[in-house]
Amino acid sequence: MLEYYQKLLKIKCFSFHDAVEIFGEEQKTRNILYALKKKGLLQSIRRNYYVVISLETKEPVASPFEIASAITENSYISHHSALEFYGLANQVFSDIFVSTERLFREFDFDGRWYRCIETPKQFGITVQKTIKVTDLERTLLDSIKDFDRIGGLEELLRCLEMVTIVNEDKLITYLENYHNHFLVQKAGYLLSFFPRIKLSNSFFSHCKKNMGNSTRYLYYDLKDENNVFVNEWKLCVPENILQLINEGGEAFV
Repeated sequence: MLEYYQKLLKIKCFSFHDAVEIFGEEQKTRNILYALKKKGLLQSIRRNYYVVISLETKEPVASPFEIASAITENSYISHHSALEFYGLANQVFSDIFVSTERLFREFDFDGRWYRCIETPKQFGITVQKTIKVTDLERTLLDSIKDFDRIGGLEELLRCLEMVTIVNEDKLITYLENYHNHFLVQKAGYLLSFFPRIKLSNSFFSHCKKNMGNSTRYLYYDLKDENNVFVNEWKLCVPENILQLINEGGEAFV
């Protein structure tokens, strides 16, 4: 049985199908997994998805980010969870944001909630050891695009404050890949507050040329809050947007 355990230990977390590929027969695989679970060497994360338990600590050997990366064949860490991975998050959330082409039923395991974000976009993804995660440039754009769903504007601003240098060409390429005028508009406006990111005037000119002609609210619920209009970006923004971060530290402008 230890031989089977060692084989699974190499991959840390796996689906039933993955285990069948290792052991070669479905019924044999079921018997092995049942025996390992009974000995406390394996734990179900959800139906047909498992994680190996450490002999020493009695805890899962896979990190939450490793678990998220293997939920589906093309799942990867994104949004605020990617910011956490890069050490750029202001807060650590219990939610793990997982982007994937194929929807999965959201679940909780070991105190973390795995949230599914369905997206056909398969660019700007990097593999770091066993973790699949969006690169910094795509992470910033995803977080700007969906900030109202993944922590709010204040958390986004505090995360952006920690970013230094990014690849400007990648940002422009990714914006073009999204074909989303509103994202271009929001990205140009919000990133203009952070000179330490060192984006050039050309980047902001590109955003202005490609943001469309529509006037929009920075986020949906803003229509019911105090807001002001920024003509340069054709955006209605919170009246107190500068205070959102000033209250917790130094100004970001």
